[in-house]
Amino acid sequence: MTGDIAERTRWHHTCGYRPMPAPLPIAVVFSTFEPGGTERQMIELVRRLDPARWTVHVACFQARGAWFDRAARAAKSIAEFPVVSFRKPSVLTQAAAFARWCRRHRILVVHATGLPTNVFALPAAACGRVPVRIGNRREINPDKTPLELAMQRAAYGFAHRIVANSRAAASRLVRERVPAGKIAIVPNGLDLASFAAHTVTGRPRRVVAVANLRPEKGHDVLIEAAVAVLRRFPDARFEIVGGGPEWSKLVARADARQVAYAFSFLGHCEDVAARLAAADIFVLPSRSEAFPNAVLEAMAAGLPIVASGVGGVGELLEEGRTGMLVPPDDPGSLADRLSALMAEPALCARLGTAARAHAQAHYSFDRMVKAFEGIYLSELARRGVAPAVQPQLVTS
Repeated sequence: MTGDIAERTRWHHTCGYRPMPAPLPIAVVFSTFEPGGTERQMIELVRRLDPARWTVHVACFQARGAWFDRAARAAKSIAEFPVVSFRKPSVLTQAAAFARWCRRHRILVVHATGLPTNVFALPAAACGRVPVRIGNRREINPDKTPLELAMQRAAYGFAHRIVANSRAAASRLVRERVPAGKIAIVPNGLDLASFAAHTVTGRPRRVVAVANLRPEKGHDVLIEAAVAVLRRFPDARFEIVGGGPEWSKLVARADARQVAYAFSFLGHCEDVAARLAAADIFVLPSRSEAFPNAVLEAMAAGLPIVASGVGGVGELLEEGRTGMLVPPDDPGSLADRLSALMAEPALCARLGTAARAHAQAHYSFDRMVKAFEGIYLSELARRGVAPAVQPQLVTS
């Protein structure tokens, strides 16, 4: 044993951690379990980590949300650490409680899932002497304050790896002066079996958008584009799947632009696959994206896609082959592309078929989970916590 490994091993013994057989205890930290792209990806990670390799504990700020039961059924335990504001002194009490919880469960890996949990869990896990600490970057953060971003950058200093879900998010980390050696990229995954191949109709008029109703998602741009689309195709219809703070403003905008009759605002839906199957065209007019789950799902469903070419969207879609890319905040270009698809069913079929084939070849939850497991195991091995005593974990 080298001096470096020996020193690390003595340190882990002092902390109560020793190289141990599987399953290895890991903690995944959520804010809540309200529906969202990050929550979907990380809950699927919790559900799909191999129980022969990992004992998965879940920590959260609030044990609430439509997807709480889904996470609870997969976890060994769920612990709540009520954090309502980082400006309140009580956050320090909760951080100390989280550190004690990590020691009590002999947690070897803490994986934070987003900005609030990065800020809270990474420093607290370091205080709890958790051997491996993983941060997450799953967004470009257009709506975050300078203080929030500064707090997150400080928290990254306590992480061993920061996992981005796209090259765009990784580039943002580099611009924020995160060392390149700490950054890993693991693209989002999806359950390919949940999405049936789409059948193109002779009159592709049904457009669906799946996204939370927030300003950066650009639903207002879609409403403006719909004015021009409906002049050419009066039977076009637009289905908006997702809830959020912009609901009333968007409904009022559609009414003011006299296109409300063509829009259906459905709110949050659990049956996204069914909504995609019932549509002809998928649209995502976002102003900012890292690696949108909604585009992945539309690809798996075999829908032709029109999306803003922002962030990681261009990593998912190849212009003219697997989708159509438009500039953000450009309702004219968006209307032109939607109209082109409505006019050419053969184009819809070609784009949708290519998108589905690409999704099947490159994106799955199995691939995503294996990538995260590889990061956990390499970092544990680097610290002498899960060395060659378990070679099957490292090589499988």
